[in-house]
Amino acid sequence: MEYLYVLGGIIASVYSFVLLYRSTGKKKTTASREVGRDQRLQGDENGINEAEKAMNPDVIIVGAGVAGSALAYTLGKDGRRVQVIERDLNKPDRIVGELLQPGGYLKLIELGLEDCVEDIDAQQVFGYALYKGGRSTKLSYPLQSFDSNVSGRSFHNGRFIQRMREKAASLSNVRLEEGTVTSLLEVKGTIKGVQYKTKSGRELTAHAPLTIVCDGCFSNLRRSLCNPKVDIPSCFVALILENCELPYPNHGHVILADPSPILFYRISSSEIRCLVDIPAGQKLPSISNGEMANYLKSVVAPQIPPELSEAFISAVNKGNIRTMPNRSMPAAPHPTPGALLLGDAFNMRHPLTGGGMTVALSDIVLLQNLLRPLHDLSDKSTLCEYLKSFYTLRKPVASTINTLAGALYKVFSASHDSAQSEIRQACFDYLNLGGVFSSGPIALLSGLNPHPLSLVVHFLAVATYGVGRLVFPFPSATRMWTGVRMISVASRIIFPIIRAEGAQHMFFPRTMPAYCRSAAV
Repeated sequence: MEYLYVLGGIIASVYSFVLLYRSTGKKKTTASREVGRDQRLQGDENGINEAEKAMNPDVIIVGAGVAGSALAYTLGKDGRRVQVIERDLNKPDRIVGELLQPGGYLKLIELGLEDCVEDIDAQQVFGYALYKGGRSTKLSYPLQSFDSNVSGRSFHNGRFIQRMREKAASLSNVRLEEGTVTSLLEVKGTIKGVQYKTKSGRELTAHAPLTIVCDGCFSNLRRSLCNPKVDIPSCFVALILENCELPYPNHGHVILADPSPILFYRISSSEIRCLVDIPAGQKLPSISNGEMANYLKSVVAPQIPPELSEAFISAVNKGNIRTMPNRSMPAAPHPTPGALLLGDAFNMRHPLTGGGMTVALSDIVLLQNLLRPLHDLSDKSTLCEYLKSFYTLRKPVASTINTLAGALYKVFSASHDSAQSEIRQACFDYLNLGGVFSSGPIALLSGLNPHPLSLVVHFLAVATYGVGRLVFPFPSATRMWTGVRMISVASRIIFPIIRAEGAQHMFFPRTMPAYCRSAAV
């Protein structure tokens, strides 16, 4: 009888080995397969196969946009087991997130993701052309000390994201799954994981020592992790111009129009993106009844460069007009054991300067360096105290880019206030001076020199330059009064933004206890 038990045990062992081999083989095939750009990146229809269930993740990432995909690859490359849950793994179709500044591209290189801008018809960007009142000036990025491949990149957002997802999915310890996260699992103030619903409708839970929420500007999870104060300063109206050339090739074009800026930049070899900004205080014309087309033809078209006029009117006539509210939200986290916020779910700025992806990638580099020495993430309270330094250390770079975006939008918008109009003109003329007067601000905008003190110096220099033009060589009471008001307006523009971002974190991070704790590790 005993030999029957032995024989049964051998048969059961062989059967288990076969099952394990089949499921492991399936897992490796799924993880290593490159997903086509227009195909879906998703897990098993019913959620996760048996081998995947056995892989308890170290980190759960909610969202597989730019931030989530880049973070998944970065942590996976460092040996972490990562589960990514994304609502829709089809290729996104967005009208922003199409311009990566040179500073962001350098971060992409640092993360080993620079090949994600290859084979998607991405265009190199070397600077900006600025237009005002029939005059124009070219502002080049200060790239002299970098390799020739370092520049900005513009592209279709969806193509870029799919490449990032492919890169993350190529790692065997990273699993991308399609599902909607409905809530964070919280026990006694600590986040233990997430509850989510698969595409087939199954409700599942996932547990991990660390959950990172980066589900974008429409995040439904941020309220439990931060104090969101979302502002909508304007709305973008988007068009695509086809088969035409920009006056300054490989440069973004900014027209200081009335009432607010108009942007042009190439997103493929045959397409130019146009973004028309409409301030929040102005009624958004209706697309359906033709008001928007009439507005674009009668108000916008006369203000754009003549070289783009015909293609612009043609794009309006085609009718593929899209709109998107622009959001701004300072970072105001509630440090919570077991969870972290990242990307647009955490911090947003006006997209005028295209700084969003640079901030997100910079945050990921910082987070990678903070997490790399930690082999065990299970002590959530200690981890939370340690990661408070992330919110402090990110401030100088993120706040500089955020403040510049908010301040430039206000300066570049038309105004009936004569003092603000003078600041707008002074800013254009200041940048037109060349040398450090253009390279300094452009280095800030591009993310190559994101230093908050440099930002404040240049901003106040613009106001001072404007005052100097007014009072010299023939000062008058009226002109002197306008100069005083210019300083007042400049202060009212920049200092509230700095206050919202957190002046101490921004300018003096080394004085913060969190900085000292991270430095001691």
